[in-house]
Amino acid sequence: MAQQLAYKPRAGEIPTNPGVYRFRDANGRVLYVGKAKNLRQRLSNYFAPLHTLHERTRRMVTTASSVEWTVVPTDVDSLQLEYQWIKEFDPPFNVRYKDDKSYPFMAITLADEAPRVIVTRNHRIPGAKYFGPYPKVWAVHDTIDLMVKVFPIRTCSDASYKRAMQTGRPCFPGQIGKCGGPCSHKVTIEEHRAIVDDFIAFMQGGDERFTRDLTARMKAAAAAMDYEQAAILRDRLTSIEAVLNKSALVLPANEDADLFGIAEDELSAAVQHFVIRGGRVRGVSSTTIDKELDISGGDLVDQILQREYGDAAPADVPRRVLVPVLPPDAADLELWLRERRGKAVEIAVAQRGQRAELLRNATLNAQQALLRHKMRRTSDYVARTQALSDLQEALGMTEAPLRIECFDISHLQGTNVVGSMVVFEDGLPRKDQYRSFSIAHTTDDTDSIHQVLTRRLAHLDRIEDAPDPGPDVTDPDAIVETETKRRRRFAYPPQLLIVDGGRPQVEAAARALADAGHEEIALCGIAKRLEEIWLPGDDYPVILPRTSEALYLVQRLRDEAHRFAISHQRRKRKRDIRSVLTEIPGLGEARIKALLRHFGSVSALRSATQEQIAELPGIGPKLAATIFEHLRDDAREAAATA
Repeated sequence: MAQQLAYKPRAGEIPTNPGVYRFRDANGRVLYVGKAKNLRQRLSNYFAPLHTLHERTRRMVTTASSVEWTVVPTDVDSLQLEYQWIKEFDPPFNVRYKDDKSYPFMAITLADEAPRVIVTRNHRIPGAKYFGPYPKVWAVHDTIDLMVKVFPIRTCSDASYKRAMQTGRPCFPGQIGKCGGPCSHKVTIEEHRAIVDDFIAFMQGGDERFTRDLTARMKAAAAAMDYEQAAILRDRLTSIEAVLNKSALVLPANEDADLFGIAEDELSAAVQHFVIRGGRVRGVSSTTIDKELDISGGDLVDQILQREYGDAAPADVPRRVLVPVLPPDAADLELWLRERRGKAVEIAVAQRGQRAELLRNATLNAQQALLRHKMRRTSDYVARTQALSDLQEALGMTEAPLRIECFDISHLQGTNVVGSMVVFEDGLPRKDQYRSFSIAHTTDDTDSIHQVLTRRLAHLDRIEDAPDPGPDVTDPDAIVETETKRRRRFAYPPQLLIVDGGRPQVEAAARALADAGHEEIALCGIAKRLEEIWLPGDDYPVILPRTSEALYLVQRLRDEAHRFAISHQRRKRKRDIRSVLTEIPGLGEARIKALLRHFGSVSALRSATQEQIAELPGIGPKLAATIFEHLRDDAREAAATA
C-alpha cells in the first residue's frame, strides 16, 4: 500500500484559517465533514503516513479521492456550517444517530383559537408548545388528567369543538367535566387563553405561586364557611402536589438545564438526555450513535450538542448544559448557543452535589441503553445467522462457527489471576458451560492465556461419555468455578476460539493449540482499543465494518468473558486472606506478615481464638478482637457464597 495519497494537497496550499472540510469519494459522495480552527494543522493529520493512522481513519482517507475546504470568518461560523453540511449530506463516516424509540410529548396547540392539550409523537405541529418527551405514554395521560383539574383547558378534538360552538351544546368531554374549553360554555375564549397561559407557566417551572394562591383561597373559603368551594380548591391543590411529586425536585427550583449522560465503546454510544425545568426533570429521551471514526469524548459531546440544538427554538435552549466532559471548543459552542437562545448559555461539567448525582443516574441509564442496543441484535434469529455467516467469511472458515468459546484473563495488579471461558452456541450464550480457571503462577497475560487454553484443550481428548465426577480439588489444573452449580462435559469441540487481546495473545493461544494437537480449531483475537480482529501469523488485523453483525457478536462474547472473569476474580479476592487482612483497621504490612509467619498457615490463623491472636507481640486485646470478628464474618460470607 502506498504511504501517500494521490489527492494530498501540495505544501502550503491549505490555508491556516478556520473552516470546514469535506472528503469525497470517486463518485462525488461526501464521506466525512469536519471543522477546524486551523485547516492546515487539522488536515495534515489525515495525510500522515498511512501506517501511523487509526485503522478506521485509514479506511476513510483511502476510500476518498478528494478533499475540499471552505474558509469562514470565525470559529462559530465553522460550527454552523459543519452542522448544515452534516445535515445535508449525511456523511457515512460522521457519527450517525438513531433514536432509541419514538417518545410521546405533551403538546398545547397555541395556534388554535382555543388551544387544547394533546398527547402526540409528532413534534412538528405548527405553533404548538411541547413538554417532554416522556418515557411512557401513560405518564403523559396521568399528568394531563391531574393538570386539567387545576387548569381546566380544552381536551376535546377539533371536530367536537367546532360542532359544540356551532350547535351551542357542550362537547361530550365538557358534559362529563373532562374539558374546560369554551365549547363547555363555562368560560370565554379570552378567559380560556389566560388559563392556558397559567398551564404553560406551571409546566415550564412548577411555579410555586399557584400553590400559594390556592392555599390562600382555600383557607379564605373555609373561613367564610364556603366549604364546597374550599373542597374544590383542596382537590386542585392535591392535584398540583401530585404533579410535583411525579417530577421530583432534583436541583434548585430556579434551575433550567439540559443534562446529557453518555456511555460509549469503540463503535457505539448511547446518550440519555434529561430536560430539567424549574429544578425538576420534565422530559427524558434516549439516542444511540454509531461511530465510524475514532473520536474523543469531547468531540462526541460537540457533535451531540450540535445535533440537539441545531434547529432548536430559542425557548428550547436552556441556561445551562451539563455534560460529562467539556468539548474542546466549549467557548465557541456557548457563543453558538447564545445566538439561538438570545441569552447567555453555560456549558459545564457536573462534578459534585445534586448535579453529579443526576449525571450518574443519566449515565447509568445510558449504559443500560447501550447494552440493550447491542443485545437487541443477538435476540434476532436473522441477525444471529448473518453474524455467523459474516464471521465465517471474515475469518476464512470452511463452515459457520456454531460453537464459539471466548477466553479472558483478569487480575488485580498481578495478584489473584484468573481466567474465564464463555460459550456461545448458535449465537446465544450457554451459561451452564461457562468455566473459570485459577492461575497460581504466571509471568504475564500471554502466559496466562497459554495455561488456560492448554487446560481447556486437555478436556477435548477425554472420553465424552464418561461420568463427570466434578473438579478434583487436589488437581492444580481443575476448573474451579462454573456459572451454575451444574457441571457437564462439553458437548463437542468448538469451531472457533476467541481470546481478548491482540497479536501477542493470539500467538500464545496458537502455541497452546499446536501443543495440544488441535490446530484444526479456528482462532482469533479482538483488540479492545481499535476493535481489530487478529488472526495467528498475520501481520495486519481484519477490520470488520462497524455495522457488521459479526462484530457485534464478537464484542458480545468479549464483554461476557470479561464480565465473567471479573466476577470470579472478585470472589477469589474475597477469599484471599491477605486481602481480607488489609481491610482491617490497624493492620499494616508488617503486622500481616507477622501474623502469617506466627500461625504458619491460613487455616491456623482462621481457626485461632481471640486470646491466641492477642499473644502475638504488637497485637493488643482490642486489635485481636477486631481481627477475630473480621475473620469470622469473612468465613460466614465465604460459606454463604459457596
